[in-house]
Amino acid sequence: MRLPVLVLLPPLARGMQMQLWLVWLYGFVLIAVSWYATQRLPPSSLKQTRPRGLSHPLITIFSAPTAPGSDQTHAIRSWLALSPQITVVLFTQHPSFASAFGSRVSVDSTIDFTFLGTPFFHSMLEKSRLYTTDITVFVDPRTVLVPDLISTLNYAYELDRDWLLVASLRNVSYFPFHLDDAGEHWLREGGQRLQEMLGRHWQWSHCEDRMLMAWNNRNLPLHNGVLPPFLYGKGFHNHWIINEAVFSEFRLVFDASRTISCFSVNSEHRSEQPGRRSRALDIDNRSWEDSGNSHLGALYGSMFFHEINYTGLVKLLNCEGKYIFTDITEDSAYPSACQTGSQWTRRVLRSFTKRKNVASSENAKSQNRILNCSLRDRLKSSGSLDFPFSLESLLSITADKNKTVVLAVAGYSYKDMLMSWVCRLRLLQVTNFIICALDHETYQFSVLQGLPVFHDPSAPRNISFDDCHFGTTCFQRVTKVKSRMVWEILKLGYNVLLSDVDVYWFGNPLPLLHSFRPGVLVAQSDEYNDSGPVNLPRRLNSGFYFARSDGSTVAAMEKVVKHAATSNMSEQPSFYDTLCGEGGSYRISDNRCVEPETNLTVHFLDRNLFPNGAYLNLWQKKNVKKTCMKKGCLVLHNNWISGRVHKLNRQVLSGLWEYDTSRRMCLLR
Repeated sequence: MRLPVLVLLPPLARGMQMQLWLVWLYGFVLIAVSWYATQRLPPSSLKQTRPRGLSHPLITIFSAPTAPGSDQTHAIRSWLALSPQITVVLFTQHPSFASAFGSRVSVDSTIDFTFLGTPFFHSMLEKSRLYTTDITVFVDPRTVLVPDLISTLNYAYELDRDWLLVASLRNVSYFPFHLDDAGEHWLREGGQRLQEMLGRHWQWSHCEDRMLMAWNNRNLPLHNGVLPPFLYGKGFHNHWIINEAVFSEFRLVFDASRTISCFSVNSEHRSEQPGRRSRALDIDNRSWEDSGNSHLGALYGSMFFHEINYTGLVKLLNCEGKYIFTDITEDSAYPSACQTGSQWTRRVLRSFTKRKNVASSENAKSQNRILNCSLRDRLKSSGSLDFPFSLESLLSITADKNKTVVLAVAGYSYKDMLMSWVCRLRLLQVTNFIICALDHETYQFSVLQGLPVFHDPSAPRNISFDDCHFGTTCFQRVTKVKSRMVWEILKLGYNVLLSDVDVYWFGNPLPLLHSFRPGVLVAQSDEYNDSGPVNLPRRLNSGFYFARSDGSTVAAMEKVVKHAATSNMSEQPSFYDTLCGEGGSYRISDNRCVEPETNLTVHFLDRNLFPNGAYLNLWQKKNVKKTCMKKGCLVLHNNWISGRVHKLNRQVLSGLWEYDTSRRMCLLR
């Protein structure tokens, strides 16, 4: 009688066999559990994945609509009707777009906007890289798209290299078509299909910046270098991208204007977002932001706009060394000009509009219109930025419902710290801030960054770049500007929170500051001892305080300004000596003073909530952010340190930094 094989195996072999079976069993269980857990996850927790059975690439369309309107709504619905492989991301501050469409449309407001609500193109482009997609499409929000876009993109996606596709728009005053019940064909009232109309003559806007751009997301960037802070829809950012992409030679760049039908609907005048408008915008017929982009071109013109020649733009069909996507069937005869050696002449895009058209050198010339758009006239600009926004007009635009503004005063040496401060306030959704520029360079820089800025003509000249810290003569001259500007704003009827740009905000302090009654000025204490009075002589920090626009505060601030004007020190001693008396003679407790002539009360803020740079050595902690948040800090002042570079390094190394200096934009979240 034969024994089973298992019995005949030696004990060691039997043990190994059992272990092998256990490994297979555990592996099967883990796979089953992983599959079950994945199915239980909510859709929002998963990355965008290819729908089951879909062989075509995933396409994400990015745009930046303004207030919801018929043209934009019609355009977005045309994008969604193209294919289930389409998803849409709208960069806008209007949340209503999120509910106006289905789940394939999402709203992203975490990019950089100007104070008037216009998005920055470079911020949009950078944020789009965080989305999972095969093909990225950027298009104007009023552009109606039809199915030949999908055919073109699917064809381009098969190319075995990185590419950038551009297409000009066809201008129409209105779009007299609607989707049929099946969502497949565009019809007009008479039943005529859109495809039958595409053969007609249309006016193409070759030289406008509102064109369609698309590229595949593989390995290479679009271009070399840093994209300037262009305002979306207000300049020539698309032409800049095309020019840089061509000369960087990272990608195959081609024109698909003949195979993609893009209809730019212009029935409504393009305007700023409502709720951020003011009579101030009507002071001058010029557009504040259009002028900003024009000046931007002048500033950068010598770098990348000098004698622009797009003859190097690559197109799919090689005609005289130029590549185009053209409307030719495979049996069409190529002119001799289009038979020169290129691998792309062997693969010609079929006509998506069922028309036969022979590519010729004349076709190539017509396509060069998109390349040869002269920007000389558009780059003409005055030598300086001079916009119609006075201090009064900015206050009316930016102030919150309590007529409160946050004021920062900055010079060019602190421009990066200013932007980190601005980015932090934006992240906290604090938008009621204005910037007082101490010099013309800071003013121009702030304009190009979309900040609500005004230039103080009486500010001191020749401000030192590296030697304007505490104790220097430059510092003494600069600080006196702050109290004078606060006084001016108070007289105009607005409350002011003065915050130096080296004050990091962990939260929004305004609700707490508003809880103090009128006739009380609240200020940060500069006392560094852990215990004892916080209002000792000259411990009032004039870099962070809140002042209401009431009679006693206005009168007291006038006294401070006049005292500082005759002092050979900074404004900080003038604050204390005027409001708390020399040597603290007006102190009434350990944290308050009362100025006798104006009856203004000065309240020194809790240092656990509003610590200065020396309190508890917070800046020396291993994790500054975690330590401060555990204590409940609302702000942390980066003072009690000498030198601009040292201050900058301390804040960057601590992680309390919000600005990407290399990309000129707020850090992405």
